[in-house]
Amino acid sequence: MDYDKFELGDVSLLSGEVLKSAFLAYKTYGKLDASKSNVVVLPTFYTGSHQRNEGFFGPGRAIDPSKHFVVSINMFGNGFSSSPSNAEAPQDGPRFPDILLWDNIACQYRLLVEELGVKKIALVAGWSMAGCQAYQWAAQYPDFVEAILPFCASAKTSKHNFVFLEGVRAALCADQNWNNGDYTSPPVDGLKAFARVYAGWAFSQTFYRDSLYKTIGYESLEDLLIDWEEDHAENWDANNLLCKLKTWQASDISIGPLYNGNFEKALKSIKAKSILIPCTQDLYFPPEDNAIEASYMNHAEFRPFDSPWGHCAANPGNDSEFTAALEEGLRDLLEE
Repeated sequence: MDYDKFELGDVSLLSGEVLKSAFLAYKTYGKLDASKSNVVVLPTFYTGSHQRNEGFFGPGRAIDPSKHFVVSINMFGNGFSSSPSNAEAPQDGPRFPDILLWDNIACQYRLLVEELGVKKIALVAGWSMAGCQAYQWAAQYPDFVEAILPFCASAKTSKHNFVFLEGVRAALCADQNWNNGDYTSPPVDGLKAFARVYAGWAFSQTFYRDSLYKTIGYESLEDLLIDWEEDHAENWDANNLLCKLKTWQASDISIGPLYNGNFEKALKSIKAKSILIPCTQDLYFPPEDNAIEASYMNHAEFRPFDSPWGHCAANPGNDSEFTAALEEGLRDLLEE
Protein backbone atom coordinates (compact mmCIF):
# COMPACT_ATOMS: atom_id res chain seq x y z
CA MET A 1 0.00 0.00 0.00
CA ASP A 2 1.64 3.24 -1.15
CA TYR A 3 -0.54 5.57 0.91
CA ASP A 4 -1.70 6.27 4.46
CA LYS A 5 -5.21 6.09 5.91
CA PHE A 6 -6.78 8.56 8.33
CA GLU A 7 -9.64 6.99 10.26
CA LEU A 8 -12.43 9.54 10.70
CA GLY A 9 -14.94 7.40 12.59
CA ASP A 10 -18.62 8.05 11.91
CA VAL A 11 -18.94 11.34 10.01
CA SER A 12 -22.08 13.50 10.11
CA LEU A 13 -22.65 14.73 6.57
CA LEU A 14 -24.17 18.04 5.57
CA SER A 15 -27.22 16.12 4.28
CA GLY A 16 -27.96 14.85 7.78
CA GLU A 17 -26.86 11.31 6.95
CA VAL A 18 -23.94 9.62 8.72
CA LEU A 19 -21.05 8.03 6.83
CA LYS A 20 -20.06 5.05 8.97
CA SER A 21 -16.41 4.21 9.72
CA ALA A 22 -15.17 6.81 7.24
CA PHE A 23 -11.55 7.15 6.21
CA LEU A 24 -9.38 9.23 3.91
CA ALA A 25 -6.54 7.75 1.88
CA TYR A 26 -3.68 10.19 1.39
CA LYS A 27 0.02 10.42 0.67
CA THR A 28 2.55 13.02 1.75
CA TYR A 29 5.78 14.15 0.10
CA GLY A 30 8.47 16.32 1.70
CA LYS A 31 8.52 17.54 5.28
CA LEU A 32 6.46 19.98 7.34
CA ASP A 33 8.60 23.00 8.27
CA ALA A 34 8.91 24.55 11.74
CA SER A 35 6.05 26.98 11.13
CA LYS A 36 3.89 24.10 9.87
CA SER A 37 2.78 26.26 6.96
CA ASN A 38 4.75 25.07 3.88
CA VAL A 39 1.78 22.91 2.97
CA VAL A 40 0.51 22.33 -0.57
CA VAL A 41 -2.75 20.40 -0.74
CA LEU A 42 -3.58 18.49 -3.93
CA PRO A 43 -7.07 16.98 -3.91
CA THR A 44 -7.92 14.40 -6.57
CA PHE A 45 -9.88 14.94 -9.79
CA TYR A 46 -12.83 12.87 -11.06
CA THR A 47 -10.92 9.81 -12.28
CA GLY A 48 -7.83 10.76 -10.32
CA SER A 49 -5.86 9.39 -7.39
CA HIS A 50 -2.86 10.36 -5.28
CA GLN A 51 -0.76 8.48 -7.84
CA ARG A 52 -2.01 10.54 -10.78
CA ASN A 53 -1.42 13.76 -8.82
CA GLU A 54 2.31 12.99 -8.94
CA GLY A 55 2.37 14.44 -12.46
CA PHE A 56 1.81 17.93 -11.05
CA PHE A 57 4.95 18.28 -8.90
CA GLY A 58 8.55 17.19 -8.54
CA PRO A 59 12.17 18.29 -7.98
CA GLY A 60 12.89 21.69 -9.50
CA ARG A 61 9.22 22.33 -10.28
CA ALA A 62 6.95 25.00 -8.79
CA ILE A 63 5.62 22.47 -6.28
CA ASP A 64 8.81 20.84 -5.01
CA PRO A 65 8.89 18.33 -2.12
CA SER A 66 12.32 19.65 -1.14
CA LYS A 67 10.59 22.93 -0.21
CA HIS A 68 6.96 21.99 0.31
CA PHE A 69 5.00 19.49 2.35
CA VAL A 70 2.72 18.09 -0.33
CA VAL A 71 -0.46 16.39 0.87
CA SER A 72 -2.30 14.48 -1.85
CA ILE A 73 -5.79 13.51 -0.68
CA ASN A 74 -8.16 11.06 -2.36
CA MET A 75 -11.73 12.31 -2.47
CA PHE A 76 -14.58 10.18 -1.21
CA GLY A 77 -15.86 7.77 -3.84
CA ASN A 78 -12.63 7.24 -5.79
CA GLY A 79 -12.00 3.74 -4.48
CA PHE A 80 -9.11 4.69 -2.17
CA SER A 81 -10.93 6.77 0.45
CA SER A 82 -14.38 5.66 1.69
CA SER A 83 -16.36 4.65 -1.40
CA PRO A 84 -19.31 2.52 -2.50
CA SER A 85 -16.84 -0.20 -3.51
CA ASN A 86 -15.17 -0.51 -0.10
CA ALA A 87 -17.97 0.42 2.32
CA GLU A 88 -19.51 -2.22 4.53
CA ALA A 89 -23.24 -3.00 4.53
CA PRO A 90 -25.64 -1.28 4.83
CA GLN A 91 -23.74 1.53 3.03
CA ASP A 92 -22.17 -0.56 0.29
CA GLY A 93 -22.71 -0.05 -3.44
CA PRO A 94 -25.74 2.09 -4.35
CA ARG A 95 -26.59 2.57 -0.65
CA PHE A 96 -23.50 4.74 -0.07
CA PRO A 97 -24.68 8.18 1.12
CA ASP A 98 -24.50 11.24 -1.11
CA ILE A 99 -21.32 13.22 -0.45
CA LEU A 100 -20.87 16.95 -1.01
CA LEU A 101 -17.60 18.79 -1.52
CA TRP A 102 -18.36 20.39 1.85
CA ASP A 103 -18.08 16.93 3.43
CA ASN A 104 -14.85 16.15 1.60
CA ILE A 105 -13.20 19.39 2.72
CA ALA A 106 -14.44 19.18 6.32
CA CYS A 107 -12.79 15.76 6.55
CA GLN A 108 -9.64 16.91 4.75
CA TYR A 109 -9.39 19.74 7.30
CA ARG A 110 -9.52 17.19 10.10
CA LEU A 111 -6.74 15.17 8.44
CA LEU A 112 -4.48 18.21 8.16
CA VAL A 113 -5.11 19.56 11.66
CA GLU A 114 -5.65 16.45 13.76
CA GLU A 115 -3.32 14.01 12.05
CA LEU A 116 -0.63 16.15 10.40
CA GLY A 117 -0.50 19.18 12.72
CA VAL A 118 -0.81 21.73 9.92
CA LYS A 119 -1.29 25.39 10.95
CA LYS A 120 -1.84 26.97 7.53
CA ILE A 121 -2.12 25.90 3.90
CA ALA A 122 0.21 27.74 1.52
CA LEU A 123 -1.68 26.57 -1.58
CA VAL A 124 -4.51 24.33 -2.71
CA ALA A 125 -4.32 23.50 -6.42
CA GLY A 126 -6.03 21.07 -8.70
CA TRP A 127 -7.46 20.10 -12.06
CA SER A 128 -11.18 19.67 -12.69
CA MET A 129 -12.96 18.36 -9.57
CA ALA A 130 -9.72 18.88 -7.64
CA GLY A 131 -9.92 22.56 -8.63
CA CYS A 132 -13.54 22.65 -7.47
CA GLN A 133 -12.21 21.44 -4.11
CA ALA A 134 -9.64 24.26 -4.12
CA TYR A 135 -12.48 26.80 -4.35
CA GLN A 136 -14.35 24.90 -1.64
CA TRP A 137 -11.31 25.00 0.66
CA ALA A 138 -10.95 28.77 0.24
CA ALA A 139 -14.64 29.43 0.93
CA GLN A 140 -15.09 26.91 3.75
CA TYR A 141 -11.87 27.79 5.64
CA PRO A 142 -10.99 31.32 4.44
CA ASP A 143 -8.50 31.98 7.26
CA PHE A 144 -6.66 28.69 6.77
CA VAL A 145 -5.79 28.95 3.07
CA GLU A 146 -3.21 31.41 1.72
CA ALA A 147 -3.66 30.75 -2.01
CA ILE A 148 -5.55 28.63 -4.51
CA LEU A 149 -5.00 27.74 -8.15
CA PRO A 150 -7.94 25.88 -9.65
CA PHE A 151 -7.39 24.99 -13.30
CA CYS A 152 -10.10 23.78 -15.67
CA ALA A 153 -12.58 23.95 -12.79
CA SER A 154 -15.32 26.14 -11.30
CA ALA A 155 -16.73 27.24 -7.96
CA LYS A 156 -20.20 26.01 -8.94
CA THR A 157 -21.25 23.35 -11.44
CA SER A 158 -23.10 25.04 -14.31
CA LYS A 159 -26.44 23.82 -15.62
CA HIS A 160 -24.76 22.82 -18.89
CA ASN A 161 -22.14 20.78 -17.03
CA PHE A 162 -24.94 19.17 -14.98
CA VAL A 163 -26.74 18.08 -18.15
CA PHE A 164 -23.55 16.60 -19.64
CA LEU A 165 -23.18 14.51 -16.49
CA GLU A 166 -26.79 13.34 -16.81
CA GLY A 167 -25.82 12.02 -20.25
CA VAL A 168 -22.92 9.88 -19.07
CA ARG A 169 -24.99 8.67 -16.10
CA ALA A 170 -27.82 7.59 -18.43
CA ALA A 171 -25.37 5.76 -20.71
CA LEU A 172 -23.99 3.79 -17.77
CA CYS A 173 -27.34 2.98 -16.19
CA ALA A 174 -28.83 1.71 -19.46
CA ASP A 175 -26.68 -1.43 -19.15
CA GLN A 176 -28.84 -4.55 -18.71
CA ASN A 177 -26.64 -5.62 -15.79
CA TRP A 178 -26.95 -2.31 -13.93
CA ASN A 179 -29.83 -3.40 -11.66
CA ASN A 180 -29.95 -0.03 -9.87
CA GLY A 181 -26.37 -0.51 -8.72
CA ASP A 182 -26.93 -3.95 -7.21
CA TYR A 183 -25.18 -5.73 -10.05
CA THR A 184 -23.76 -9.23 -9.69
CA SER A 185 -21.31 -8.66 -12.55
CA PRO A 186 -19.97 -5.24 -13.57
CA PRO A 187 -22.04 -3.29 -16.12
CA VAL A 188 -19.23 -3.42 -18.67
CA ASP A 189 -21.33 -2.25 -21.62
CA GLY A 190 -22.53 0.70 -19.57
CA LEU A 191 -19.00 1.60 -18.50
CA LYS A 192 -17.87 1.50 -22.12
CA ALA A 193 -20.80 3.68 -23.21
CA PHE A 194 -19.97 6.09 -20.38
CA ALA A 195 -16.39 6.30 -21.67
CA ARG A 196 -17.42 6.97 -25.28
CA VAL A 197 -19.69 9.84 -24.28
CA TYR A 198 -17.06 11.21 -21.92
CA ALA A 199 -14.36 11.19 -24.63
CA GLY A 200 -16.42 13.53 -26.79
CA TRP A 201 -16.30 16.19 -24.09
CA ALA A 202 -12.82 15.70 -22.67
CA PHE A 203 -11.13 17.22 -25.72
CA SER A 204 -12.12 20.12 -27.94
CA GLN A 205 -13.63 20.18 -31.43
CA THR A 206 -10.24 21.42 -32.68
CA PHE A 207 -8.51 18.41 -31.13
CA TYR A 208 -10.63 16.07 -33.22
CA ARG A 209 -10.68 18.23 -36.35
CA ASP A 210 -6.87 18.36 -36.39
CA SER A 211 -6.48 14.67 -35.44
CA LEU A 212 -4.32 15.59 -32.45
CA TYR A 213 -5.02 12.16 -30.98
CA LYS A 214 -2.33 10.90 -33.35
CA THR A 215 0.27 12.90 -31.38
CA ILE A 216 -0.38 10.78 -28.28
CA GLY A 217 -0.09 7.40 -29.96
CA TYR A 218 -3.54 6.67 -31.39
CA GLU A 219 -3.57 5.71 -35.05
CA SER A 220 -7.28 6.30 -35.43
CA LEU A 221 -10.27 7.82 -33.69
CA GLU A 222 -11.57 4.35 -32.91
CA ASP A 223 -8.27 3.49 -31.18
CA LEU A 224 -8.80 6.39 -28.80
CA LEU A 225 -12.39 5.38 -28.06
CA ILE A 226 -11.47 1.75 -27.45
CA ASP A 227 -8.68 2.80 -25.09
CA TRP A 228 -11.13 4.95 -23.12
CA GLU A 229 -13.60 2.05 -23.05
CA GLU A 230 -11.00 -0.36 -21.71
CA ASP A 231 -9.76 2.11 -19.10
CA HIS A 232 -13.24 2.62 -17.66
CA ALA A 233 -14.26 -1.03 -17.88
CA GLU A 234 -11.08 -2.32 -16.24
CA ASN A 235 -10.31 0.39 -13.68
CA TRP A 236 -13.59 1.85 -12.47
CA ASP A 237 -16.41 0.66 -10.29
CA ALA A 238 -19.72 1.95 -11.62
CA ASN A 239 -21.11 2.95 -8.21
CA ASN A 240 -17.89 4.85 -7.46
CA LEU A 241 -18.20 6.79 -10.71
CA LEU A 242 -21.80 7.71 -9.96
CA CYS A 243 -21.02 8.64 -6.35
CA LYS A 244 -18.46 11.21 -7.49
CA LEU A 245 -20.72 12.28 -10.35
CA LYS A 246 -23.37 13.29 -7.79
CA THR A 247 -20.72 15.19 -5.84
CA TRP A 248 -19.69 16.98 -9.04
CA GLN A 249 -23.25 17.85 -9.99
CA ALA A 250 -23.92 19.34 -6.55
CA SER A 251 -20.67 21.34 -6.44
CA ASP A 252 -21.39 24.87 -5.17
CA ILE A 253 -19.18 26.68 -2.65
CA SER A 254 -22.19 28.51 -1.21
CA ILE A 255 -23.94 25.33 0.00
CA GLY A 256 -23.87 24.97 3.77
CA PRO A 257 -24.35 27.06 6.92
CA LEU A 258 -21.73 29.71 6.11
CA TYR A 259 -23.40 31.19 3.03
CA ASN A 260 -26.81 29.49 2.77
CA GLY A 261 -26.76 29.45 -1.01
CA ASN A 262 -25.53 33.02 -1.50
CA PHE A 263 -22.95 32.37 -4.22
CA GLU A 264 -21.74 35.96 -4.52
CA LYS A 265 -21.22 36.19 -0.75
CA ALA A 266 -19.23 32.94 -0.81
CA LEU A 267 -16.94 34.26 -3.57
CA LYS A 268 -16.48 37.60 -1.81
CA SER A 269 -15.56 35.79 1.42
CA ILE A 270 -12.55 34.06 -0.13
CA LYS A 271 -9.40 35.63 1.31
CA ALA A 272 -6.89 33.45 -0.52
CA LYS A 273 -4.85 34.97 -3.30
CA SER A 274 -6.16 33.17 -6.36
CA ILE A 275 -5.14 32.51 -9.94
CA LEU A 276 -7.87 30.96 -12.08
CA ILE A 277 -6.65 29.15 -15.20
CA PRO A 278 -9.42 27.88 -17.47
CA CYS A 279 -8.81 26.41 -20.89
CA THR A 280 -10.74 28.47 -23.43
CA GLN A 281 -11.73 25.30 -25.35
CA ASP A 282 -12.83 23.34 -22.26
CA LEU A 283 -16.34 21.94 -22.83
CA TYR A 284 -16.98 21.24 -19.11
CA PHE A 285 -15.70 24.41 -17.45
CA PRO A 286 -15.79 27.32 -19.92
CA PRO A 287 -13.74 30.44 -19.12
CA GLU A 288 -16.86 32.62 -18.88
CA ASP A 289 -17.73 30.96 -15.55
CA ASN A 290 -14.29 31.74 -14.13
CA ALA A 291 -14.46 35.34 -15.38
CA ILE A 292 -17.72 35.82 -13.45
CA GLU A 293 -16.18 34.24 -10.34
CA ALA A 294 -13.09 36.42 -10.54
CA SER A 295 -15.26 39.56 -10.70
CA TYR A 296 -16.58 38.81 -7.19
CA MET A 297 -13.36 37.53 -5.64
CA ASN A 298 -11.15 40.10 -3.90
CA HIS A 299 -7.73 38.70 -4.76
CA ALA A 300 -8.25 36.76 -7.98
CA GLU A 301 -6.39 36.91 -11.26
CA PHE A 302 -8.08 35.46 -14.34
CA ARG A 303 -5.58 33.80 -16.70
CA PRO A 304 -7.40 31.96 -19.50
CA PHE A 305 -5.26 29.70 -21.67
CA ASP A 306 -6.16 28.65 -25.21
CA SER A 307 -5.48 25.01 -26.02
CA PRO A 308 -7.03 22.62 -28.54
CA TRP A 309 -6.66 19.89 -25.92
CA GLY A 310 -9.72 21.28 -24.15
CA HIS A 311 -10.30 19.97 -20.65
CA CYS A 312 -7.43 17.51 -21.08
CA ALA A 313 -4.91 20.31 -21.67
CA ALA A 314 -4.22 19.95 -17.96
CA ASN A 315 -3.41 16.26 -18.09
CA PRO A 316 0.37 16.01 -17.60
CA GLY A 317 2.16 15.35 -20.87
CA ASN A 318 -0.58 16.57 -23.21
CA ASP A 319 0.18 20.27 -23.73
CA SER A 320 3.63 21.50 -22.70
CA GLU A 321 2.60 25.14 -23.11
CA PHE A 322 -0.32 24.71 -20.73
CA THR A 323 2.00 22.99 -18.26
CA ALA A 324 4.40 25.95 -18.51
CA ALA A 325 1.58 28.43 -17.86
CA LEU A 326 0.43 26.37 -14.89
CA GLU A 327 3.96 26.21 -13.47
CA GLU A 328 4.25 29.98 -13.80
CA GLY A 329 1.01 30.50 -11.91
CA LEU A 330 2.00 28.10 -9.16
CA ARG A 331 5.38 29.85 -8.75
CA ASP A 332 3.69 33.25 -8.62
CA LEU A 333 1.54 32.12 -5.72
CA LEU A 334 4.15 30.12 -3.82
CA GLU A 335 7.03 32.58 -4.10
CA GLU A 336 5.18 35.66 -2.89
